[in-house]
Amino acid sequence: MADLTADKGRKRRQGWVDNGERYGLVIAWIAVIVVFTILEPGVFLTWTNFSTIFGSQAVLVTLALGLIIPLTAGDYDLSIAGNLTLTSMLIAVLNVYVHVPILLCLVAALAAGLLIGAINAFLVLYFRINSLIVTLGLGTFLHGVTLWFSGSNTISGIDFALPTAVIVTRLFGIPLAFYYALILALVIWYVFGYTAAGQRLLFVGRGREVARLSGIRVDRVRTMTFLASGLLGSISGILYAGTTGSADPSSGLSLLLPAFAAAFLGATSITPGRFNPVGSVIAVYFLVTGIAGLSILGISTFVQDLFYGGALVVAVALSQLVRGRQERTT
Repeated sequence: MADLTADKGRKRRQGWVDNGERYGLVIAWIAVIVVFTILEPGVFLTWTNFSTIFGSQAVLVTLALGLIIPLTAGDYDLSIAGNLTLTSMLIAVLNVYVHVPILLCLVAALAAGLLIGAINAFLVLYFRINSLIVTLGLGTFLHGVTLWFSGSNTISGIDFALPTAVIVTRLFGIPLAFYYALILALVIWYVFGYTAAGQRLLFVGRGREVARLSGIRVDRVRTMTFLASGLLGSISGILYAGTTGSADPSSGLSLLLPAFAAAFLGATSITPGRFNPVGSVIAVYFLVTGIAGLSILGISTFVQDLFYGGALVVAVALSQLVRGRQERTT
């Protein structure tokens, strides 16, 4: 009887630990909101502030979602920021300088994103080069191409139909861009959790050789992750162009670190030890809420780099700890 009671106590404590890991980031986000509300009650906790936070981060959310797909398979895509910059600039050049209709510009941007993903997949899988090296090199190459065909200039004047569809039109006071990113997150959540493709992807990420011996076509799965990442990179470029109504030849570079921070921080929550879209979305808004609160308090802009850099280091450490503990208990 005593053993049974002790066993129940251990299970209860383990349940609390598991729930703490799963919802810890949500609790931390709420705590950050409470702290800044106390410090700046009339400014921080307002619908205007939070509608701005939610509506302005769709690009970062989409980038983070693009990263977690190859990360789940054990690959990196450091070219995704260059993808964003190139595709947003492609839209601007075609629409503003060449006068191509905006819909055709969007199709061209999506095709460019898929091409970038295909190049990454070919170089990584055909030549068996580490994805970190390939995507870092390609991202730098894409940045050079963007500077070349844009003349290193910021181009404004994109057809107003795109900003209208992305940032101007609002639902419940929040720009449509937020809902586009949310839909993408829900699609990835469904694929990861409820499809055979998602299960194969998780299996490949846990061990490629075991997956190969189990009959999974590992290279095909990895190819699809690079294509998906390339596509999401181009979608983030479209959202960026729609958010600003322009294209900056260095726009995406500053978003790479925050996107990785959100991807790894998201892997510590909701489904601890796994890269997951819901956790990544929560991580983005946790980080941005903290930065917005510090900005309202008048903290200098350098805190953004400190916040994102520190969050990435802590997130990677926590995700490794969670993953290692799960491996020991399975």
